[in-house]
Amino acid sequence: MLLAASTPACPGDRVVDLGAGVGAAGLAVAKRVTGIALVLVEIDPALAGLARANAAANALAAEIVVLDVTSKSSAFAAAGLTPDSADVVLMNPPFNDSVRHRASPDKAREIAHMASPATLEIWVQAARRILKSGGVLSLIWRADGIAEVLEALDRGFGSLGILPVHADEATPAIRVLVHATKGGKAPTQIHAPVMLNDESALPNKRLQAFVAGKGVLTGAKP
Repeated sequence: MLLAASTPACPGDRVVDLGAGVGAAGLAVAKRVTGIALVLVEIDPALAGLARANAAANALAAEIVVLDVTSKSSAFAAAGLTPDSADVVLMNPPFNDSVRHRASPDKAREIAHMASPATLEIWVQAARRILKSGGVLSLIWRADGIAEVLEALDRGFGSLGILPVHADEATPAIRVLVHATKGGKAPTQIHAPVMLNDESALPNKRLQAFVAGKGVLTGAKP
């Protein structure tokens, strides 16, 4: 939901959610911004089916595509995701380091959560290919992997906005929300951090409003 809250979109945009799972993030963007053309891309047919059901249950239009994000460009094109065809891409790639984390015995969960050294680069390349010039990529990643994000976005992206996410003020960031523009030239901006909990260890009420779809989280374009 943080990813959805920080993803910029305008009516008429074609918005592609890579690795959509059951569609929660992409559908949340569609709920907040009426009139987008939403495409939910998911490798697991069962999850794709749930995404289709969730779209129908919420009366939201969405195209569901069963596709591995690591597929070749020809497979993307065959699925209607041709080069320079999307205005916005959002994604929550698998980001658990396979060296430091034990993989789940459930193969579907392993695919969803475990990253190889090349995972982020491959996903960013897929996003770069389908985005129009000036299109925006919005992603979430481990905070301790920010160097990987910057390296992956160094080819073809600019105008980065980085939003650190902390559990509270006393602990280091656990995630980073990043948006980048294809072909962007503006300097990178690091925005004021987001706290999941306030000083009383209760959920941050201001953040909850953004998660509920009341505006775009700071750092994303309106």
